Order: sequence, then C-alpha cells, then structure tokens
Amino acid sequence: MNSKKILVLVFSIVIAFNSYGREETIQIEFTENDSYSIGVAHIDVGDTIQWLPKNEGHNVEFLVGPDISALPSNSKINDPHSIIFKTPGVYLYGCTPHLNMGMLGLIVVGNDFHNLEEVSKFEISYVANSVLDRMINNAQPN
Repeated sequence: MNSKKILVLVFSIVIAFNSYGREETIQIEFTENDSYSIGVAHIDVGDTIQWLPKNEGHNVEFLVGPDISALPSNSKINDPHSIIFKTPGVYLYGCTPHLNMGMLGLIVVGNDFHNLEEVSKFEISYVANSVLDRMINNAQPN
C-alpha cells in the first residue's frame, strides 16, 4: 500500500470515530411565561431532548409526530422528562394545562419535514394555532 492510500485510510478511520457517539442532549426549560425556553429544536437522529421544570405547573404532551406511538403520551406535571429521538420528522408537543394558550414546541429530527403538513393541520385553539404557524415558519429553511 502506498503512503497516500494509508493516509486516506487513517483519515477515514479518524473521521468515523470522531462522528461516532456524538449524540447531543438539548435542555428545554418550562418557563414562568407559560412557554418552553426553546420553541423550535433542530436535532439529529439519536439526540436527546431533556425538559427541565424550572417553573411549576407544566408538562410535555406529544400531539403529532412520525412515530408518535413510540413516545409517551405525556409526562407528569412538574417532572423532568427525557426522550431519545430515533425517527426523523417533525414532532409537535405542548403543555397539557396550557396547550390552548399556545404553550407549544416543535422538534425537527434529522432536518426531515416529511410530515409537516400533518403537524400544520393538527386542530388546536385559535391562539395556539397562531403560535404553531409562527413556529413552523421559523423551523423551515429559507
């Protein structure tokens, strides 16, 4: 093997090991303004979202997503919650007690928008729908 092929092989191995196991954890807080600290989170497949109860009276309830049956329907009020996302697509969630007031969040996994139409058509209150429309506009690449 010549030195160029060895160098390419070594470089390929280094790149593979550097990208392996690089899953991230994104922390989202329940805020005192009846909102989540991050409205739209863009993550990779295998990343974790962790919700932290920095303010009482909130939870996480998943409303729409590509693999919604694999997710818990809702967390307990005031409890931390954590999920590893394994399926690409857009996930819509909200706070059960404050959903109609627009306490919503979007998670875009793997930059995959294949189910965005389903998310945009989810029936919620007028106020919450206004928040959702704004979040969808912010989530999509320009």
